[in-house]
Amino acid sequence: MKPRISVLTLGVDDLERSLKFYQDGLGLPTQGIVGKEFEHGAVAFFDLQAGLKLAIWNRQNIAHEAKVNQTATSPTEFTIGHNVGSKEEVDMVIEQAKKAGAVITDPAHDTFWGGYSGHFQDPDGHLWEVVWNPHWEVVE
Repeated sequence: MKPRISVLTLGVDDLERSLKFYQDGLGLPTQGIVGKEFEHGAVAFFDLQAGLKLAIWNRQNIAHEAKVNQTATSPTEFTIGHNVGSKEEVDMVIEQAKKAGAVITDPAHDTFWGGYSGHFQDPDGHLWEVVWNPHWEVVE
């Protein structure tokens, strides 16, 4: 398999609430909810970086399409890493997420490996890590 991941889809319970969080709270660009005319089709896409989008889609609709049973969620199934260029930017993004309604689970701090990071959960419990890694270059 060649690494061609182009969309990361998050299952959500309330599409409108999650749209507001990501669009208005975090400022991610989107055309809003599309596909409302289709049963199980309403979804919103956000532009992240060249060739990569974030999608939010109702958990029930994901289960329907993938033909799996919807199960209980856990915030520790995965994290989304948002890398930034400085410690100050980590602080700014964590504060922006907090103002948007995120739950700050781990305030920004120096890490054991020499970086700086903090964690927050979106309205559906998805866990994000905002991190500055002095060993990685952040491409703008």
